[in-house]
Amino acid sequence: MKDRRRARELATEFHRRGDPTGWFEALYREAEEGKSPVPWADHRVNPYLASFWIAHPQQTTGKSALVIGCGLGDDAEQLAAWGFRTTAFDISETAIRSIQEKFPNSEVAYHTADLLNPPTSWRGQFDFIFEANTLQVLPASLRPPAIKNIAVFLRPGGLVIVVARGRTPCEPEGEMPWPLTRSEISSFTSHGLEEISFESVPDADEADVRRFRAIFRLP
Repeated sequence: MKDRRRARELATEFHRRGDPTGWFEALYREAEEGKSPVPWADHRVNPYLASFWIAHPQQTTGKSALVIGCGLGDDAEQLAAWGFRTTAFDISETAIRSIQEKFPNSEVAYHTADLLNPPTSWRGQFDFIFEANTLQVLPASLRPPAIKNIAVFLRPGGLVIVVARGRTPCEPEGEMPWPLTRSEISSFTSHGLEEISFESVPDADEADVRRFRAIFRLP
């Protein structure tokens, strides 16, 4: 079981301050100092991205990819290795600095950026977007604008893969990371995207966790 106690404490503290995303930087700073773990820092490619690619390898020549909330960079580095011209961002400056130290010769363009206020130059610029576990650590009120912004990054014909903890509407949200309902994830379709597939799959590491993996395309 991953240790999420400190992450939850920080999330609660910053939310009370009226800064519901400020805790990410605080957590990465504590991790850098060896004080707290980053629960989602697995130091490996996300297994749901890897399994998608095995089943559905994509054409990457001349294509661009974006990783949302890139953490410590493993997914972005894999997309670049597959041939995408890859951009990745995280709201935490410390996370981005850690990535650049971890991958000093990386071809990925890493940025410190906020999903809720992203660079306008990214609109309609990406053929492939990967979002794993970012929406589920945002309060419910912030998910709709975050989903809208992700959809706006796609160019026509582009794909977005979304991976998140899942729950049914009758199940409680519980603690952060908050599981999403299918209707929340499927709301990407309200921004002009088509739902290509939707799966409920067992978590690779935690037996009591359900994962949703959805794929959307912009026509």
